Amino acid sequence: MNIDKILKFFVPKDHSFFPLFETDAENLVKAAELLKKLFNSSDIEEHEKIFKEIKDVEHIGDEITNKTYEQLNKSFITPFDREDIHELTAHIDDVVDSINGIARRICLYRPKKMMPIYKEMSELIFDGAKEVAIAIHCLKDPVANKEKITRACGIVTAIEHKADELYFTGVQELFEEEEDPKELIKNNKILEILERCVDEEEDVTDTLKAIMIKMA
Repeated sequence: MNIDKILKFFVPKDHSFFPLFETDAENLVKAAELLKKLFNSSDIEEHEKIFKEIKDVEHIGDEITNKTYEQLNKSFITPFDREDIHELTAHIDDVVDSINGIARRICLYRPKKMMPIYKEMSELIFDGAKEVAIAIHCLKDPVANKEKITRACGIVTAIEHKADELYFTGVQELFEEEEDPKELIKNNKILEILERCVDEEEDVTDTLKAIMIKMA
């Protein structure tokens, strides 16, 4: 019997967390999809409508987070370390919170023009969310799905690097071209939270990689 089969044999069989993980990941993808939709529109009323939808999705995410913590408190055996379950759930929640924060700021600040980089970064956030969902779906059998999880995590890392480049390009353009101090501050804040959102997606995959290392 090879080492992978031995490890698989000793993995606890309590799978009550996996539906929560998958629902949480699907909720993240929904939030990211709505954010991308927001940046594909220039209509203020449409922005308000999408923000309300994102806010509803964020509330659903909070409920999933609470259910996961409740399950964690009452479970004697967990599929992997309790700290990792808590961290994974918290990081997913952070990403959805940031998406909500981005939409809130767009509606609150109402920048006079939307920087093209906003749309590009929202697409990266959506792509990252999809990869997170793929990796989390594979958690049901992390030993058998090690390559798929590793690949998804690697793609998110590449996305984060690209988002960093876009962020610095956007800041440079902003300080070179924007003469209105108010608009400069607004757009700089929006750029910051967009970049942070991608960082938080990488935090999710860092936790997934830590789980994989512990099971290797």
